[in-house]
Amino acid sequence: MLFSDLALSRRLEAAEGHACQEFALARRRLFPECGSEVIRVAGADVVFDGPASPVTQTFGLGMLESPTPEDLDRIEQFFAARGAPPQHEVSPFAGAPTLQLLCARGYHPFEISNVLYQAIELPFETAPRLDPAARIDVRIIGSGESETWSRVSAGGWTHEHPELDGFVLQMGTLLTHRESSACFLATIDDQPAAAGALFFHERVALFAGASTLPEFRRRGLQAALLEARIRYACEHGCDLAMMVTEAGSESQRNAQRQGFLVAYTRLKWQKHAPE
Repeated sequence: MLFSDLALSRRLEAAEGHACQEFALARRRLFPECGSEVIRVAGADVVFDGPASPVTQTFGLGMLESPTPEDLDRIEQFFAARGAPPQHEVSPFAGAPTLQLLCARGYHPFEISNVLYQAIELPFETAPRLDPAARIDVRIIGSGESETWSRVSAGGWTHEHPELDGFVLQMGTLLTHRESSACFLATIDDQPAAAGALFFHERVALFAGASTLPEFRRRGLQAALLEARIRYACEHGCDLAMMVTEAGSESQRNAQRQGFLVAYTRLKWQKHAPE
């Protein structure tokens, strides 16, 4: 049995950090002028993917060692030099010293997410889909389908988050050029309707990018995407699946229906702007 503890959190945070830094490096390979950059400070992945990118932040802060004021100086200088605010998504297992240091330096929490996990192995049993009669098909996209995948993904995300339109539209191109990842497209009655991505790192499968076009929601597409991705992860040697969702969201409920458990609730920290 897997317990929600520091060891588990280290695996989960490392997988997400690896996925996001590889995403930024894929952008730099395709668009060298973008300025994407990755460094490592005090065991944390420090990622810059553009000032407004949701992956521009640190991952795993406090997981391997408690950061010092000098470590925070270096991280803040890294972001400041690139015109981005310093942000840190921090597991509660980072411990009180890390949180106290952030508070002392003027940081405040502004976003809450839940990290979910599930031990996986074959044969994998899944909960029944919401609509068993629906003609749903899930497949990994081919080399010429990144634009279709991006349009579907963006159509689901930007319905509620229009500020992410440009970022999501470019995701398909970047993900198809990123190592250790796969993009899945779900169709219903042969119509592209939902999208999702999968990233691998040291036997951890990170489920991300799940999105359904508004007109196709509540028809079992995300359940089908989860099932297909879990089976794919098992077949590729993963023993642990993870997902990050907004606390209490429909994405969290979909994951829990498929057997995911909440490992911990995480806070994202940003520094107060100077007066």
